[in-house]
Amino acid sequence: MADSWVNPAERGGSDIHLDLRLDPATGGGRRAALGRALREAIEDGRLAPDTRLPPYRSLAADLGLARNTVAETYAELVAEGWLVARQGAGTWVAPRARPAATPHGRSAPAPTRPALPAHNLRQGLPDAGSFPRTVWLAAARRAVNAAPSEAFGPGDPRGRPELREALARYLARARGVRAGAESIVVCSGVAHALRLLFGRKVLGGKVLGGPLAVESYGLPFHRSILATARVRTVPLTVDEHGAHTGELTDLPGIRAALLTPAHQFPTGGTLHPERRAAAVDWARRSGGVLLEDDYDGEFRYDRDPVGAVQGLDPQRVVYLGSVSKSLSPALRLGWMVLPDHLIEPVLCAKGEREAWSSVTDQLTLADLLASGQYDRHVRRARQRYRGRRDRLVGLLARRVPHVTPTGIAAGLHVVLNLPPGTERSTVTTATATRVSVDGLAAFRHPDATDPPRDGLVVGYAAPPDHAYGAALEALCHTLPPQG
Repeated sequence: MADSWVNPAERGGSDIHLDLRLDPATGGGRRAALGRALREAIEDGRLAPDTRLPPYRSLAADLGLARNTVAETYAELVAEGWLVARQGAGTWVAPRARPAATPHGRSAPAPTRPALPAHNLRQGLPDAGSFPRTVWLAAARRAVNAAPSEAFGPGDPRGRPELREALARYLARARGVRAGAESIVVCSGVAHALRLLFGRKVLGGKVLGGPLAVESYGLPFHRSILATARVRTVPLTVDEHGAHTGELTDLPGIRAALLTPAHQFPTGGTLHPERRAAAVDWARRSGGVLLEDDYDGEFRYDRDPVGAVQGLDPQRVVYLGSVSKSLSPALRLGWMVLPDHLIEPVLCAKGEREAWSSVTDQLTLADLLASGQYDRHVRRARQRYRGRRDRLVGLLARRVPHVTPTGIAAGLHVVLNLPPGTERSTVTTATATRVSVDGLAAFRHPDATDPPRDGLVVGYAAPPDHAYGAALEALCHTLPPQG
């Protein structure tokens, strides 16, 4: 059967006409035939990148199909990477390389490119579709209208006072941070903070020097920033109660320690109260500094949030945070809460003008914080992510009970403990089936001495709602069978 539709995508100012040829006789019924026809239309260029597809109802009526058949086919192609679903804007052809024309007018084969993952279960990614667009736009309008004219001049490297004051109130209330607005310096995120603290020379030296103690499992990107700044990192053993901070006293020459106390990254433990106290005691005795990366402090599910270590001693702890998980990593908004003696060195490292964080974004976030909209958004996000976590944990218990998840009390990811010797093959299988996950070994410090573990670090926030079930099913198929 052959049918056509008129697509009102208005690319280039004109409607797009396309013939779809459905042949259920090739197997799989009408849904499979529609999927094949759409893939072929995308591959041969009849459906160009960024073309908007018709709504389910329109295409179903044009082709004589059930609406659910079209909806399910769209969802399948979104999961495979052929299409993308844009919240409130319909379904579109995913961006792809256009075939280049040869001198004879024929299309040359496009360069081979790695296949996009069908299921993105990487850690560290929030649900991009849940960004509060309407709330953000309303806050931006209020904030820009209320801002003084000087706000749109050269930016203050401290950050806008409206944001710093709103952050001081919010962090005190939500995270137990003890600091006024004068102790807060706005930055673009934790990576930027590390570059300012360790990578910029100030008056002949750096704000902080090495060697730096870090957790034996952590973000490789942060270690690479420190390596670029020629800061040697020394690993602390990690277990289910976080880092063994008592080891700090046995590490000569250590000047600072970088910790993730609320939710150890990536293994998921919360730093034990005795270890929190031991870290602060070490900093006081040695004159060292603790760097507290509070990346998951707002997303705790099974009990009340644990307050920030900074509250124990504000003059020995640098508190680091951002909106990368709570709102979006695209905003590039973060903050440092600094001890008094580090404020001026950090400002010197940053420079005389704000060159990183947009003033309008700063003003908008300040409005969200002051109005309570940020709290409401975080509460909604916490409920949504907890539901996703529960769905993942429940499916694992039913389908692969020998694979146990840990680190589930907070955050946007879990660690799946695998049988010894199976991590590498499991990651290879996942990659081959276009399931994007990380092996735990990728986060292990090269000098770590604690026993290595086999595991997967699985993020459950990024897939859109309609594709989440398929992503979990695909994940289960990659996991090793019970031995």
